[in-house]
Amino acid sequence: MPDYAAQRSNMVASQILANGITDPRLLDAFGAVPREAFVRAEKRSVAYVDAPIELVHHRWLLEPRTFAGMLRLAEIQHSDKVLDVGCTTGYSTAVLARIADKTIGLEEDADFVRIASETLRALGVTGASIVQGSLAEGCPSAAPYDVVIVNGAIEVPPQRLLGQLADGGRLVAISQHNAAGQAVLYRNEEGHTGRRFAFDASAPVLNGFRQPARFVF
Repeated sequence: MPDYAAQRSNMVASQILANGITDPRLLDAFGAVPREAFVRAEKRSVAYVDAPIELVHHRWLLEPRTFAGMLRLAEIQHSDKVLDVGCTTGYSTAVLARIADKTIGLEEDADFVRIASETLRALGVTGASIVQGSLAEGCPSAAPYDVVIVNGAIEVPPQRLLGQLADGGRLVAISQHNAAGQAVLYRNEEGHTGRRFAFDASAPVLNGFRQPARFVF
Protein backbone atom coordinates (compact mmCIF):
# COMPACT_ATOMS: atom_id res chain seq x y z
CA MET A 1 0.00 0.00 0.00
CA PRO A 2 1.61 3.29 -1.07
CA ASP A 3 2.43 5.72 1.72
CA TYR A 4 0.80 8.79 0.19
CA ALA A 5 1.32 10.86 3.34
CA ALA A 6 5.09 10.31 3.08
CA GLN A 7 5.00 11.12 -0.65
CA ARG A 8 3.05 14.30 0.09
CA SER A 9 5.54 15.35 2.76
CA ASN A 10 8.42 14.72 0.36
CA MET A 11 6.65 16.76 -2.35
CA VAL A 12 6.37 19.73 0.00
CA ALA A 13 10.02 19.48 1.04
CA SER A 14 11.66 18.73 -2.31
CA GLN A 15 9.42 20.55 -4.81
CA ILE A 16 7.92 23.48 -2.92
CA LEU A 17 10.07 24.42 0.06
CA ALA A 18 13.23 23.69 -1.94
CA ASN A 19 12.09 26.25 -4.52
CA GLY A 20 12.02 29.05 -1.99
CA ILE A 21 8.33 28.93 -1.07
CA THR A 22 8.30 29.30 2.71
CA ASP A 23 4.81 30.69 3.44
CA PRO A 24 3.55 28.31 6.14
CA ARG A 25 -0.04 28.64 4.89
CA LEU A 26 0.97 27.32 1.47
CA LEU A 27 3.13 24.56 2.92
CA ASP A 28 0.33 23.47 5.24
CA ALA A 29 -2.24 23.49 2.42
CA PHE A 30 -0.11 21.40 0.07
CA GLY A 31 0.77 19.08 2.93
CA ALA A 32 -2.86 18.53 3.87
CA VAL A 33 -4.64 17.95 0.54
CA PRO A 34 -4.37 14.35 -0.78
CA ARG A 35 -3.36 14.89 -4.40
CA GLU A 36 -3.90 11.20 -5.17
CA ALA A 37 -7.64 11.62 -4.51
CA PHE A 38 -7.96 13.86 -7.56
CA VAL A 39 -6.47 11.55 -10.20
CA ARG A 40 -7.63 8.24 -11.67
CA ALA A 41 -6.55 5.07 -9.88
CA GLU A 42 -4.01 4.20 -12.58
CA LYS A 43 -2.35 7.63 -12.16
CA ARG A 44 -2.02 7.58 -8.37
CA SER A 45 1.49 6.13 -8.49
CA VAL A 46 2.65 9.40 -10.10
CA ALA A 47 0.40 11.76 -8.14
CA TYR A 48 3.37 13.41 -6.41
CA VAL A 49 5.98 13.46 -9.17
CA ASP A 50 7.50 16.79 -10.16
CA ALA A 51 5.61 16.91 -13.45
CA PRO A 52 2.14 17.74 -14.78
CA ILE A 53 -0.37 14.88 -14.80
CA GLU A 54 -2.61 14.41 -17.84
CA LEU A 55 -6.20 13.83 -16.72
CA VAL A 56 -7.83 13.70 -20.16
CA HIS A 57 -6.59 14.82 -23.56
CA HIS A 58 -5.12 18.31 -23.28
CA ARG A 59 -6.21 18.85 -19.67
CA TRP A 60 -3.61 18.57 -16.98
CA LEU A 61 -3.02 18.90 -13.27
CA LEU A 62 -0.22 21.46 -12.99
CA GLU A 63 3.04 20.32 -11.44
CA PRO A 64 3.18 21.17 -7.71
CA ARG A 65 6.09 23.62 -7.88
CA THR A 66 4.45 25.65 -10.67
CA PHE A 67 1.06 25.78 -8.95
CA ALA A 68 2.67 26.71 -5.62
CA GLY A 69 4.68 29.44 -7.33
CA MET A 70 1.50 30.85 -8.84
CA LEU A 71 -0.18 30.94 -5.43
CA ARG A 72 2.79 32.71 -3.88
CA LEU A 73 2.68 35.25 -6.69
CA ALA A 74 -1.03 35.90 -6.01
CA GLU A 75 -0.35 36.84 -2.35
CA ILE A 76 -3.65 35.30 -1.22
CA GLN A 77 -5.03 36.57 2.08
CA HIS A 78 -7.30 34.61 4.41
CA SER A 79 -10.20 37.02 3.72
CA ASP A 80 -9.94 36.75 -0.08
CA LYS A 81 -12.52 35.41 -2.49
CA VAL A 82 -10.86 33.35 -5.24
CA LEU A 83 -12.01 32.19 -8.67
CA ASP A 84 -10.16 29.01 -9.64
CA VAL A 85 -10.40 28.80 -13.44
CA GLY A 86 -9.99 25.38 -15.06
CA CYS A 87 -10.10 23.48 -11.78
CA THR A 88 -10.48 20.06 -13.51
CA THR A 89 -11.02 17.45 -10.76
CA GLY A 90 -10.84 20.01 -7.95
CA TYR A 91 -7.32 19.64 -6.53
CA SER A 92 -6.46 23.30 -7.00
CA THR A 93 -9.78 24.33 -5.45
CA ALA A 94 -9.15 22.13 -2.40
CA VAL A 95 -5.72 23.70 -1.87
CA LEU A 96 -7.08 27.22 -2.30
CA ALA A 97 -9.93 26.52 0.11
CA ARG A 98 -7.37 26.04 2.89
CA ILE A 99 -5.86 29.47 2.22
CA ALA A 100 -8.73 31.77 1.23
CA ASP A 101 -12.10 32.50 2.80
CA LYS A 102 -14.13 31.48 -0.25
CA THR A 103 -13.12 29.65 -3.43
CA ILE A 104 -15.18 29.03 -6.55
CA GLY A 105 -13.85 26.36 -8.88
CA LEU A 106 -14.86 27.01 -12.50
CA GLU A 107 -14.90 24.17 -15.02
CA GLU A 108 -16.60 23.78 -18.40
CA ASP A 109 -16.36 19.97 -18.59
CA ALA A 110 -19.44 18.37 -17.01
CA ASP A 111 -17.54 15.23 -15.94
CA PHE A 112 -14.92 17.32 -14.17
CA VAL A 113 -17.64 19.36 -12.44
CA ARG A 114 -19.22 16.16 -11.11
CA ILE A 115 -15.92 14.59 -10.04
CA ALA A 116 -14.65 17.76 -8.39
CA SER A 117 -17.90 18.31 -6.50
CA GLU A 118 -18.03 14.72 -5.28
CA THR A 119 -14.36 14.65 -4.25
CA LEU A 120 -14.52 17.92 -2.33
CA ARG A 121 -17.63 16.70 -0.53
CA ALA A 122 -16.04 13.34 0.29
CA LEU A 123 -12.98 15.08 1.75
CA GLY A 124 -15.09 17.48 3.80
CA VAL A 125 -13.70 20.59 2.09
CA THR A 126 -15.50 23.73 3.25
CA GLY A 127 -15.58 27.24 1.83
CA ALA A 128 -15.47 25.98 -1.75
CA SER A 129 -17.93 25.22 -4.53
CA ILE A 130 -17.71 24.08 -8.15
CA VAL A 131 -19.61 25.75 -10.98
CA GLN A 132 -19.85 24.92 -14.68
CA GLY A 133 -19.27 27.51 -17.36
CA SER A 134 -16.94 28.90 -20.00
CA LEU A 135 -13.41 29.32 -18.65
CA ALA A 136 -12.80 32.47 -20.66
CA GLU A 137 -16.07 34.07 -19.51
CA GLY A 138 -15.39 33.45 -15.83
CA CYS A 139 -18.19 33.57 -13.27
CA PRO A 140 -19.50 37.15 -13.35
CA SER A 141 -22.49 36.36 -11.12
CA ALA A 142 -20.18 35.99 -8.11
CA ALA A 143 -17.71 38.76 -9.03
CA PRO A 144 -15.73 40.70 -7.98
CA TYR A 145 -12.83 38.46 -6.94
CA ASP A 146 -9.74 39.31 -4.95
CA VAL A 147 -7.79 36.62 -6.80
CA VAL A 148 -8.23 34.68 -10.04
CA ILE A 149 -6.02 31.65 -10.67
CA VAL A 150 -5.91 30.24 -14.22
CA ASN A 151 -4.83 26.58 -14.23
CA GLY A 152 -3.14 26.57 -17.59
CA ALA A 153 -1.64 28.75 -20.28
CA ILE A 154 -3.08 31.75 -22.09
CA GLU A 155 -1.97 33.20 -25.41
CA VAL A 156 -4.09 36.33 -25.16
CA PRO A 157 -4.92 38.60 -22.20
CA PRO A 158 -7.92 37.19 -20.28
CA GLN A 159 -10.04 40.31 -20.62
CA ARG A 160 -13.30 38.88 -19.26
CA LEU A 161 -11.54 37.56 -16.18
CA LEU A 162 -9.64 40.79 -15.63
CA GLY A 163 -12.95 42.63 -15.68
CA GLN A 164 -14.10 40.52 -12.71
CA LEU A 165 -11.25 41.56 -10.40
CA ALA A 166 -11.95 43.71 -7.37
CA ASP A 167 -9.88 46.85 -6.83
CA GLY A 168 -6.47 45.55 -5.83
CA GLY A 169 -7.36 42.13 -7.26
CA ARG A 170 -4.73 39.82 -8.75
CA LEU A 171 -4.89 37.34 -11.61
CA VAL A 172 -2.16 34.74 -12.13
CA ALA A 173 -1.79 32.60 -15.25
CA ILE A 174 0.91 31.17 -17.50
CA SER A 175 1.50 33.35 -20.53
CA GLN A 176 2.52 31.14 -23.44
CA HIS A 177 4.22 32.29 -26.63
CA ASN A 178 5.26 29.51 -28.99
CA ALA A 179 7.24 27.07 -26.83
CA ALA A 180 8.15 29.62 -24.15
CA GLY A 181 5.99 30.36 -21.14
CA GLN A 182 6.14 32.51 -18.02
CA ALA A 183 3.94 32.92 -14.98
CA VAL A 184 2.33 36.34 -15.19
CA LEU A 185 0.67 38.48 -12.54
CA TYR A 186 -2.03 40.98 -13.50
CA ARG A 187 -3.11 43.50 -10.86
CA ASN A 188 -6.14 45.80 -10.95
CA GLU A 189 -5.48 49.20 -9.39
CA GLU A 190 -8.45 51.58 -9.57
CA GLY A 191 -9.54 50.20 -12.93
CA HIS A 192 -6.06 50.12 -14.45
CA THR A 193 -4.42 46.75 -15.06
CA GLY A 194 -0.69 46.26 -14.68
CA ARG A 195 1.25 43.15 -15.67
CA ARG A 196 4.43 41.53 -14.36
CA PHE A 197 6.21 38.38 -15.53
CA ALA A 198 7.64 36.31 -12.71
CA PHE A 199 9.18 32.91 -13.55
CA ASP A 200 9.50 30.43 -16.41
CA ALA A 201 6.64 27.93 -16.64
CA SER A 202 4.71 26.06 -19.29
CA ALA A 203 1.35 24.34 -19.64
CA PRO A 204 -1.16 23.49 -22.37
CA VAL A 205 -3.20 26.47 -23.54
CA LEU A 206 -6.72 26.40 -22.13
CA ASN A 207 -9.80 26.50 -24.33
CA GLY A 208 -10.88 30.09 -24.90
CA PHE A 209 -7.44 31.63 -24.42
CA ARG A 210 -5.83 30.85 -27.77
CA GLN A 211 -4.50 33.47 -30.16
CA PRO A 212 -6.88 33.59 -33.16
CA ALA A 213 -5.43 32.05 -36.31
CA ARG A 214 -4.06 34.55 -38.79
CA PHE A 215 -4.40 34.04 -42.51
CA VAL A 216 -1.53 34.97 -44.77
CA PHE A 217 -2.29 35.74 -48.41
